Amino acid sequence: MAQAHTAHDSSHGSYSAYLIGFVLAVILTVASFAAVMTHALSPGMALAALTVLAVVQIVVHLVFFLHLNTSSEQSWNLMCFIFAAASVIVIIGGTIFIMHDTAINMMSR
Repeated sequence: MAQAHTAHDSSHGSYSAYLIGFVLAVILTVASFAAVMTHALSPGMALAALTVLAVVQIVVHLVFFLHLNTSSEQSWNLMCFIFAAASVIVIIGGTIFIMHDTAINMMSR
């Protein structure tokens, strides 16, 4: 007979961990919204701030909601995530490079 999952299963977070993740996500969302709506930063600085806040929010979601960490139980999940992220970066980066290079070469003629 299969064992029932308990509320304290090691693969899932606790209530306090979910609450901390939620509060951090809300703070990061409000900070991003405030950085744009207050016009306190120059456009370049606002873009840099949004990029940093977005990366931090991705990490918060991965750690607190998807429970992705460096433990031995998560090693395959972590490797799959890193491979998928690297593939996306290569595909998007290559596409942007090709589009930029094509635009530069078309404008020179």
